Amino acid sequence: MRRAAVVVCLVSVVATLTLAPPGSQYPRKQAKQRHPQPWQRSQHPTRKSSPQLTTPRDGLKPGDKKNLSIGVVLPHSTFQRRRYEKAIKEALFNMQRDPILHETFRHYHFTYDEVVLSTMHHSSSPTKILETLCDSFLPSNVSAILYLFNSETYGRSTASVQYFFQLAGYLGIPVIAWNADNSGLERRTSSPQLQLAPSIEHQAAAMLSILQRYSWPKFAVVTSLIAGHNDFIQALRDLILELPAKRSGQEFTITNTVRVSDPEIDLRELVSSEARILFLYSTRQEAAAIMSSAQRLGLNGTNYLWIVTQSVIQSNADAPGEFPVGMLGVHFKTTEEALIEEIKNAMLVFGWGLHGHVKDEMSRNVVPSLAPALSCDTGDARWRGGDKFYRFLKNVSLQADNKPATPKLEFNNDGTRRAVALRIMNLRPDVSRKLTWEEIGVWRSGKEQAGSLEVKDIVWPGYSHVPPNGIPEKFHLKITFMEEPPFINMDPPNPETGMCTANKGVHCRIASDEMMQEVNVSWAMRNSSYFRCCSGFCIDLLVKFSQDLGFSYDFFRVEDGFWGAIVNGKWTGLPGAIINGKADMIMTSIKINSEREEVLDFTVPFLDTGIAIVVAKRTGIISPTAFLEPFDTASWMLVALVAIQVAAVSIFLFEWLSPSGYNMKLQPTASHRFSLCRTLWMVWAILFQAAVNVDCPRGYTARFMGNVWAMFALIFLAIYTANLAAFMITREEFYDLSGIEDKRLQNPTSMKPPFKFATTLHGNTDVLMKKSFPVMHAYMRQFNQTSPVEGVRAVKKGNLDAFLYDATVMEYLVGQDDECRLLTVGSWYALTGYGVAFARKSKYLEMFNELIMKYRENGDLERIARFWFTGACRPNKQQKSSSKPLALEQFMSTFLLLGCGILLALLLLGFEHIYFKYFRQYVAKSEKGSCCSLLSMSMGKSLSLRGAVQEAQDVLRTHRCQDPLCDTHLWRVKHELDMARLRIHHLERQMVTHGLRPAAKEGSTPATPDPSKPREETRNHVIANEPIRGPLLAARTPTICEAPPSCLCGEDDLQSSYSFLEWQHETSETRSGGVGNRSLRSTQDLVAWPTTTPKVKYYRLKV
Repeated sequence: MRRAAVVVCLVSVVATLTLAPPGSQYPRKQAKQRHPQPWQRSQHPTRKSSPQLTTPRDGLKPGDKKNLSIGVVLPHSTFQRRRYEKAIKEALFNMQRDPILHETFRHYHFTYDEVVLSTMHHSSSPTKILETLCDSFLPSNVSAILYLFNSETYGRSTASVQYFFQLAGYLGIPVIAWNADNSGLERRTSSPQLQLAPSIEHQAAAMLSILQRYSWPKFAVVTSLIAGHNDFIQALRDLILELPAKRSGQEFTITNTVRVSDPEIDLRELVSSEARILFLYSTRQEAAAIMSSAQRLGLNGTNYLWIVTQSVIQSNADAPGEFPVGMLGVHFKTTEEALIEEIKNAMLVFGWGLHGHVKDEMSRNVVPSLAPALSCDTGDARWRGGDKFYRFLKNVSLQADNKPATPKLEFNNDGTRRAVALRIMNLRPDVSRKLTWEEIGVWRSGKEQAGSLEVKDIVWPGYSHVPPNGIPEKFHLKITFMEEPPFINMDPPNPETGMCTANKGVHCRIASDEMMQEVNVSWAMRNSSYFRCCSGFCIDLLVKFSQDLGFSYDFFRVEDGFWGAIVNGKWTGLPGAIINGKADMIMTSIKINSEREEVLDFTVPFLDTGIAIVVAKRTGIISPTAFLEPFDTASWMLVALVAIQVAAVSIFLFEWLSPSGYNMKLQPTASHRFSLCRTLWMVWAILFQAAVNVDCPRGYTARFMGNVWAMFALIFLAIYTANLAAFMITREEFYDLSGIEDKRLQNPTSMKPPFKFATTLHGNTDVLMKKSFPVMHAYMRQFNQTSPVEGVRAVKKGNLDAFLYDATVMEYLVGQDDECRLLTVGSWYALTGYGVAFARKSKYLEMFNELIMKYRENGDLERIARFWFTGACRPNKQQKSSSKPLALEQFMSTFLLLGCGILLALLLLGFEHIYFKYFRQYVAKSEKGSCCSLLSMSMGKSLSLRGAVQEAQDVLRTHRCQDPLCDTHLWRVKHELDMARLRIHHLERQMVTHGLRPAAKEGSTPATPDPSKPREETRNHVIANEPIRGPLLAARTPTICEAPPSCLCGEDDLQSSYSFLEWQHETSETRSGGVGNRSLRSTQDLVAWPTTTPKVKYYRLKV
């Protein structure tokens, strides 16, 4: 009962493993170490007992050796069993003779008696497999199992092998296998298994090497539903993806993948396929049925080549009668001799794997125990040391000494062979004219022989001595077109030879079939009325199609010259030519739409397109506010209302607080010419780098602030100047339409004048506009053009405001415009693509689709499009058009700025007159302390007496004669005055010597002005209340001041003005308070009233 329970457990676990997910992989991580059972501790010596193993190896006693056994499963055969036993003994003997392996086996009891041999049928039942494991292998503590079968039934035997491997994997016992039908084994097993036979990947690589040898780019895959057919297809796909990385220079395409369940039905797919090379993976019997159906469908002709796998050839040299001559296949030997040879190889792998394991453990002075100690009745369910032993088996690398051409025996990570040798077989007649498989070459894989193929003479299908083309036979197509640059350009041929030059493409017929009747073709090809030379994007694509598919063609222009539309219920133009049978194919810039797809079959698009709008640029004028556009409104407001005002107030405030400046006084000193208005003038002058006279502050802080403002002005002006050039250039205006739904297109009559736009008649755009926008279509019909070139020309001339057409064509024409005046605006409408059109259910559609996808992936489409669609404006013409003189309206903004400035100046002049005439006297009465001088010195002078005096001083100081006679006269007067002054000084000294001193005259009272009386503001003279002083007076005169005119103002710096005065003695009438007249040759009057002396004379001086 207990054993039955274990068996049931094993069966359930195997079922679970069989249903593992497809993505599962082998577990690489070793399970955690658990405490050994008591029966295991005696088998595995601990680290403390390791010194017992340090005894010299030559001195090992028989009792120190460990038990080692191995299980071998071979095909059941009464007659071959002795040969199997003999092969095992020879392998043991050869390993004992090897000195390295001999040292390894000295630690173990390993003789032929420890080899547990079991034979089974190729389709053993699960009970037989369990008995072999539970009754034979597990009680003997086998450390590995050699499983070698040469059966190729690919049926139940495959399931039996799969079941055995899964049970061994569950137990953790490594398996060294050699199965002729290993391609049918599931790859999801987690068994620690090594496969000595070539895998299905090796067979697929060998088959692709044949294609690479003869440059066959396409093939189809045909499989039955036997085990491993999906793995075969996936292996081919993986290898095709890996070829570009290996830089093989060859690309392959799987045109069809046919899984055959009913050959008569499933193989019909290949009849319309362009594949001529066919891979077959099936059993021998299934292949015979497939070949019989292929013969009836015409798939076994001289142009078809079948390449088969090992499962089709098997070990029989004879082939079924249904197989056609010339078949190729890949094969490895599966005879009894090959099985005997693989037994020896499996024993060597076991021996060298054991050597690596023992060597690793002996480095730690431990002899590993390879006894799993498993049982179906009791004990652990899995051998914990099996995974480690399997890793050493997988690392084995062997090279046969007597067979240097044989690849090394090495393994990949998944346990398959790394390098193998496969035979290339050819089905050919023997001496008796019977078809047999004959070896014609060898394919070797691996690092040293990386896919090398060696073949001899081959008998090809149909007993041919040359290989087939591998592509469909040449066929002829009638192709129609409509010209449209850059897809198709037409040029006349050479009138003498009738040939087209290399860059003019191919011949294309523009004459109708009626015109070509009874016409000499050679003469017609030299006549441009019959034939033209066509070039362009579609021509290059057509030539590439023809080269890859191997077809010939007749290329002619559609007779009615229309793209195609439904007129009176019938198709015209290009679709009409296909429907009427006049053409097989349309190769031009025909767009895919729903109406055309109802009557035509289109390939996948080779270019994307839509409906675009083209407009022309127009030279505009510069905006009147262009000088303000370098900065936005917020920036200008920040600079004008904040930065300038803050800088001016800061500079003036620092000057007012500075001891060197105002020193917090309300009035400046006489020589300090600075105020808030002058600060603003300085700030503006610095900001715009104006070359004007400005007054600078005296305070160091104010000067520093002025330098900071100068740095700000420098940066601001640099940014402004740099950006101003971009806004002062000539603006190019155009209609910036948003798309088809723009209001100017939807309602063109709302504009004055009405908006004019058009397209071409009977084109895709015309049909689409008629269907989607009937009102727009009815309006634009009056402006429609005959071709897109004419439409673009009308837009440039101004006859049209916009032109609607295919986006790709419009982009090309815009790029080719010499004057660069055209541009596309708005978004594309009705996105679609260009395709190659065929009749409905055409057999050529699929092959053209595959080529277009291939060209898209490898970049051929992009390369051709870049060549034909890249356009650029001509630099010389563009430069010429941009260097025309500017018209007056293009820089009108500068005159506008000047005019605004003049108007503003006139307004300020008016305010100035109003101020002096009406407001000045009232401000003068209310002004106290002359604090207005802080705001403006001119205003302060105009409102204060001291300011008026200073103004007069400025006038006198700056007065200069313009006449040389005046200068001479002034020099004479100056000399006379100096002499008079010396005479007066001399007389005064004499009076003092005689004891006389001049006394003030009595009776003379100063005529002091009435302070309450307002000063006459309308006259330009000033009144001063300062005493008359002069440095040139030798003595003080109490009544009459006889000094030069400088005494009138009391300022030393006016001494030079005395030469302008001519003095007269005052009369008796003026001593009582009158006024003596003293005249100057000038136009300004100056009246001075001294206040510090009791008796004053009044002088009126004309300056």
